Amino acid sequence: MGRPNILLITTDQQRFDTIAALGNREIFTPHLNWLVDEGIAFTRCYSDCPVCMPARATIMTGLSAYHHGLVGNHNDCLPMKDRATLASLLTQSGYQTRAEGKLHFNPMRTTYGIEHADLPMDYFNEMRKHGKVSCRAHGVGENEMEPVVNSVDESDSLTHWTVEKSVDFLENRDPTRPFFLWTSFTKPHPPFDPCRSYWELYKDAPISPPVVGDWSQDGNNIPLGFYEPTFQLNNIWRMSDYQKQQIKRAYYACITQIDYNLGILFARMRELDLLENTWILFTSDHGEMLGDHNMGAKSVFLEGSAHIPFIIKPPAKFGESHPHYAGVRCDKLITLADLMPTILSICSVQGTECLDGTNLLEYMHTEEEKTFYGNCDHKFFAVIKNNYKYTWATAGGGELLFDLEKDPYEQCNLAEQKDYNFVLKELKEIMIKEMEKTSQQCLKDGELAQKTCFDSHKQIPRFPGFNTTLFPRDSFH
Repeated sequence: MGRPNILLITTDQQRFDTIAALGNREIFTPHLNWLVDEGIAFTRCYSDCPVCMPARATIMTGLSAYHHGLVGNHNDCLPMKDRATLASLLTQSGYQTRAEGKLHFNPMRTTYGIEHADLPMDYFNEMRKHGKVSCRAHGVGENEMEPVVNSVDESDSLTHWTVEKSVDFLENRDPTRPFFLWTSFTKPHPPFDPCRSYWELYKDAPISPPVVGDWSQDGNNIPLGFYEPTFQLNNIWRMSDYQKQQIKRAYYACITQIDYNLGILFARMRELDLLENTWILFTSDHGEMLGDHNMGAKSVFLEGSAHIPFIIKPPAKFGESHPHYAGVRCDKLITLADLMPTILSICSVQGTECLDGTNLLEYMHTEEEKTFYGNCDHKFFAVIKNNYKYTWATAGGGELLFDLEKDPYEQCNLAEQKDYNFVLKELKEIMIKEMEKTSQQCLKDGELAQKTCFDSHKQIPRFPGFNTTLFPRDSFH
């Protein structure tokens, strides 16, 4: 069969509970279901810095954000500049490497070892060249959560273009070399603007409301520091139940649009006899709060924001299942840093030393249990050990403790319950030890050092994402 091919599929801002085969009975995801049924679903994958640029740098370096240094969407840190990347190592070992869709690297056209990339900017340039209206004609910003129907036919959407470009590569690649193809969708990141057929698919659908907890239902007593990303980026905290339902409808429709287009990609792979020698990996850079606890967007380490899907489908002849990996579930803690060493191992490519990640195909069979640590912009921190999660916000020093096994949607804060003091103390000590290595500015005399918190949303500058497609950038959605 020769050296295996790799298809890496990533979405942007897709939370963990958005796949029908993993328990969501409200969403249509037949092709993600196929990956789950024919592969390994890692049900406890977390983004250690749940925003776009850091997560993508982690995919490319195998390092957690707090180690590679980029812990926010900043342009003053280039974590891939002087490091061997997943793509560069594969390219050097003879793989044909290609990316189709969003990369969100800096500078925009720097590909850090990928031989060729077609970016969202290329899509908008092609649309203008052919005199077509782009999918951004509706005017809703890239952080706004208000739903809107896409202004183009599906065949002219960015989602479909990403698959078209991926298929074009598979049809015209160098057949003498194995390939690494990164198909990177910009959705379901806002704007939540599915094409009309997908919006209509969820018309009158019974969609469950967002969750609230004992700590988030009273606006006068919430730990305000966790709400900074929401107040900065969107309006969901001030919306009615009906409005939140429509937002969820549009969000689900964007995911279904991706899924149905994946059916085109998988069908073409079958026709080209590629499924028998291609590993398919699917994940997202981070999640979306989607109204849970009256929050939107990402950055925080609550489940909606940091908990993401992760699936590995091994090669198999179409219509047959892999004898060892089909339909397997693994509930061990993993992160995006595990993606690079897993792919390198599959491809028999020697990686660099001191990666944070682990080869998942080995790790899933061991007794080892990881402890998760996350840092987002030195504002939000989290530790997960076994079934307990502790998360802390520097602004105001708000702290939350959850038993994820009993309370998977974090509705009961245990941080102030005496029976859990020992758990709180243990996880806080782990957090402080990690912060001593990379976030000393958030400590004082060996303890967590909170900062003055804002009093209300009025003190947070707004960034709705009014991005014109004429401006050269890679983060269009």
